Amino acid sequence: MSKNTENKDSEKQPNNPLHGLKLAAILESLLEKYSWEELGEQINIRCFTHNPSVNSSLKFLRKTPWAREKVEQLYLQNL
Repeated sequence: MSKNTENKDSEKQPNNPLHGLKLAAILESLLEKYSWEELGEQINIRCFTHNPSVNSSLKFLRKTPWAREKVEQLYLQNL
């Protein structure tokens, strides 16, 4: 990637604290703070409340924009 491309990418979202973060890193960070049970209480979605796992949760969150947004908002609240 050229320097011009890198600069353009960083200019697109200069104030977005989620820019460059992978969903897996966000979920793992939340799991360091909350148990699955606590995470399910914070965000009541089935992938957190019924037989949760990182892989199944990531699969669901990648396909479900509203749920991903809730996870990202909780992450931002905990920064």
